[in-house]
Amino acid sequence: MHEELDTVLVDFDEGTGIATLTLNRPDALNAMNAQMNEDIETGLALLDERDAEAEGVAVRVVVFEGTGDRAFSAGADITGFADRSPAAFDAHPMRDTVIEFPAPTIAKIHGYCLGGGLELALACDFRIASESSRFGFPEVDLGIIPGAGGVQYVSRLAGPAFATELAMTGEHVTAERADEEGIVNYAYPDDDLDGEVESFVETIAEKPPLAVRTIKDSGNVAVETDLHEGRKYDRRAFAPLLETEDHEEGARAFAEDDYEPEFKGK
Repeated sequence: MHEELDTVLVDFDEGTGIATLTLNRPDALNAMNAQMNEDIETGLALLDERDAEAEGVAVRVVVFEGTGDRAFSAGADITGFADRSPAAFDAHPMRDTVIEFPAPTIAKIHGYCLGGGLELALACDFRIASESSRFGFPEVDLGIIPGAGGVQYVSRLAGPAFATELAMTGEHVTAERADEEGIVNYAYPDDDLDGEVESFVETIAEKPPLAVRTIKDSGNVAVETDLHEGRKYDRRAFAPLLETEDHEEGARAFAEDDYEPEFKGK
């Protein structure tokens, strides 16, 4: 499947279950405007349709990346701010759709990853960056704050001290520091990024998809509630997985060394 929306390219490989959403405004450093927010939601809805039509699970992993070699996304397109009232920003945010999308999501970051672009990356389950990438929240210099939860995300990953430093100074930090602080999972030499992301994505895509999706949900519950409620969720989620064909496949592969399991999300 290949769909060209106004600002986002959507590709889906039926064989591997790997989807790619490419932010496609290279002349604007993939800055995020209202159309891009809409197109990301549309792209995820198209992938949801593939899942609904499939027998089992169709979409195993979704990768977000940016067109060109300068930016994942340089943030929100501020030229659109003048026509937006505060009430206009109260609509269901696109980043919630990314967080709630059932399949794991990976931000492949090269170049600038700033403001709303960084908030999109933080809404993904994983962030893998090139060493030349730069991260930051420049909103303070416009007299505003990261409005889609940026300080909240970074506080949970790296602690409030780093989150407020990033947002108050508006300065860019290196991929090395982003890795040290824990807001990216890995930072690789630029020439290695494609291969490392491909390897990581394939590893996740080959795992039993129902278990992977349940693990994603468990991780989201962990940051939204307390340990007691999180443990209750895990206990509830565990039993149904024992009844799946994927569990039978995994158990057989564990017992038989030469058996290659085929996980279908059933």
